[in-house]
Amino acid sequence: MPKPVVPEEKRRRRRPTKSGTVLSERLIVETALRMLREHGSAGLTARRLGLALDADPSTLYRYFRGMDDLTLAIGDALIGQALEGWRPTGEWRADLRAVGLRIHGVYVSHPQAAVLTTSRVTGRANELAADEAVLDILRTAGFPLPDTVRIYHAFIDQTLAFAALDAASLALPRAALRADEDMWRSTYARLPRTTHPRIAEAAPLLATRMVDSAYPTALEMLLDSAAGQLRALGP
Repeated sequence: MPKPVVPEEKRRRRRPTKSGTVLSERLIVETALRMLREHGSAGLTARRLGLALDADPSTLYRYFRGMDDLTLAIGDALIGQALEGWRPTGEWRADLRAVGLRIHGVYVSHPQAAVLTTSRVTGRANELAADEAVLDILRTAGFPLPDTVRIYHAFIDQTLAFAALDAASLALPRAALRADEDMWRSTYARLPRTTHPRIAEAAPLLATRMVDSAYPTALEMLLDSAAGQLRALGP
């Protein structure tokens, strides 16, 4: 059975590590993000994290119930980064676009962490704040509650799905990523019109577009659909 997490006020009274570092949940999460960036998910263990923090690995369990609890904290920290400095403007479409692009952008800037966390539900403060913000944007815009929930569901899942897909590509070894991108030019661009006429005619455009994320385009399509539903509701 996991040990209970020590309350925050009791953690602060703990002595610093040998190097003089005072541990905190935020420092542990930031260090874990760095380790994920440098070593991938396989390199993130309690032992290695303890070494990086100059602390006994058992100390981490005063802050987190286990490595899975730390994973949830990492995911919530990424959402917090996405929301940092954002304020609603009152224009629902611009606000949803901004939130979506911010969340997607933060995840792909931490691809290893994104692969680990995009499928998780943290139930933590930043995730709740993001959910509340999206729901409030839609309700304030005038969407009925059932439509609000349906659009919210599509918006969140689409954002996280593209973040996971794009992050997984970026998390590949550099040689593998380069080979995948080159495939559009080395193979698709050389297919003959006699056997693959549609690919052949689209090859130049495919080679240009397929190496970039389709999330901005998909987001605009979702927003177009939502705007059409709102117009149909009338004044």
